[in-house]
Amino acid sequence: MELSRLSNSSRRIVADTSAIINLNGTRRAADILRAMPDRLIVVDIAAGELDVGRKTGRSDADMLAELERSGLLDIDSLGGVGEAIFESLVLGSAVTTLDDGEAATIAYAVENSLSAIVDEKKARRICRERFGSLPLLCSVELLQHPTILTALGKDGLSAALLEALKVARMRVMPEHINWIVKIIGDANARACTSIPKREKHARSRNQRS
Repeated sequence: MELSRLSNSSRRIVADTSAIINLNGTRRAADILRAMPDRLIVVDIAAGELDVGRKTGRSDADMLAELERSGLLDIDSLGGVGEAIFESLVLGSAVTTLDDGEAATIAYAVENSLSAIVDEKKARRICRERFGSLPLLCSVELLQHPTILTALGKDGLSAALLEALKVARMRVMPEHINWIVKIIGDANARACTSIPKREKHARSRNQRS
């Protein structure tokens, strides 16, 4: 199993809105957070974005609130340095700016010297361009740590991944395809539209050759 870049000691990681949606999509959010070696932080600005989903029947905001009440994650605010970084990330042309949740997550990570879980390509690109030393993770890496496998078991982890892929449409990067397929199997992977088609086709060609 490919090791994740989560720490082996108690630290904090700040998660973007998409990561929370993916976590909720697993239907095992509480179990995953209990097993994680790191403490998850969500910026209040990112948390506020989830409230919009209530109008369309999404449960992400309610899940986040319950996880906070249960003491499994923290919701925090930007400080002065973070607010300045946040403004620099949301003001300007559409090509060079991010939405509020992504900007707040990155700003909080920079301000507090933390790793950030960010999935969107544009946000990751801008983050690397402006804050090259900031450790970036993605939602899949949140689920890769051996402690998660131990807590859920392979069948439980497979079911959680499938839910996140199908319900939340969790983004999968090319370097994580093999690990995903190892856990959920080829047939399930082929049925997941959130896994890039070109990666699935390339894998099929390699298996036939």
